[in-house]
Amino acid sequence: MMVAGESRNVLIVLANPEPGSFCHALANAAYRALTAAGHSVELSDLYAQGFNPVAGRHDFTTVADPARFHYQSEQAKAAREDGFSAEIAREQARVRKADNLILIFPLWWGAAPAMLKGWLERVLAYGVAYVDGARFDTGLLRGRRAMICVTTGGTPERFSPQGVYGPIENILYPVQRLGLEYMGFVTEQPFVAYAAPRVSGEARQQMLAEFGEKAVAMAALDVDPYQPPCHPLDLVEAGAWSRS
Repeated sequence: MMVAGESRNVLIVLANPEPGSFCHALANAAYRALTAAGHSVELSDLYAQGFNPVAGRHDFTTVADPARFHYQSEQAKAAREDGFSAEIAREQARVRKADNLILIFPLWWGAAPAMLKGWLERVLAYGVAYVDGARFDTGLLRGRRAMICVTTGGTPERFSPQGVYGPIENILYPVQRLGLEYMGFVTEQPFVAYAAPRVSGEARQQMLAEFGEKAVAMAALDVDPYQPPCHPLDLVEAGAWSRS
């Protein structure tokens, strides 16, 4: 277990195509604050990298079934045989190294951008980040911490229980609960930059400072990344986990 005061490896995954966006400003604020606090930070800027969010046979150098493309089966074979494409393998290595994961994205049409959804689908693959029976408290990525940072055009009132959009927690549920927590991450309360395009420059500066502080605070918490005793798929086949 790594305790408070020790350096952390932090991965920031950024999904916004505009370098001048407030999402980029938030990523930079977290990067500066974390490095100043002595942590090692890696930034995965998906648009800048030209990351392909579309899943397909191009994800693999191996083939489980040439006649029928079943994505999970292909992921399992690739996980066994190091058969992922170079860009997926690169991102998976970053995830494995990370004690803390921060996802930063704008809210588009009530959800994360397709770019981030594609990253989750392609990188957090079956046999790598999850398997049958290993989920939530027994997830393969347990012992790590994660946080969502999202920018919106809407005000806090619009995302209140009485507001037209409803609680932001409901909107982020697919990424936070059914994504990060499903794989075992302990998640922090999301950081939401409400009405970012509409507030004053002073208010935006305050948001940047607060987010930097929040990223550093998460990095100060204990982490104990799970290390499986063998390949996760071996544990599934041995019946070590329930498939329910």
